[in-house]
Amino acid sequence: MSIMKMNWGARIAILYGGFVAIIVTLVVGSMHQSFDLVSPDYYSQEIKYQQVIDAGKNQAALSSPVSVHADQQNVVIQFPAEFLGKEVTGDIDFYSPVSTSMDKHVPIQVNNNAMVIARNMLHTTSYNVKISWKADGKDYYQQTDLTLR
Repeated sequence: MSIMKMNWGARIAILYGGFVAIIVTLVVGSMHQSFDLVSPDYYSQEIKYQQVIDAGKNQAALSSPVSVHADQQNVVIQFPAEFLGKEVTGDIDFYSPVSTSMDKHVPIQVNNNAMVIARNMLHTTSYNVKISWKADGKDYYQQTDLTLR
């Protein structure tokens, strides 16, 4: 029975070779990852962020926040009583942290102080719902989490 002895130089070479193989594997794996930004025009939106802060303060002064809830067929967005009978314009962005392919942009169309969005337009995932609207010359903004199962 013979046991092969290895000198310290060979051991270091094997250790170094293993390290290089692991690093190459990590680099190749990271090249295949998808890194989606929150939005394609992220930097221009960041410059305008003070407007978002002011719109959020306007929303905080309302009697209640915008209600976002889902049932089996629809996602219902209910605006506070202050907007009943007023013209409300703006956008709703359903942002999915999972993938940009699941994101959805919907213009606001209020009927009886609420907006109904068919659930089949959205994916079964978690969304960060960003509601940006304007009424009576004031801007409003609210973010709400929504999980569709």
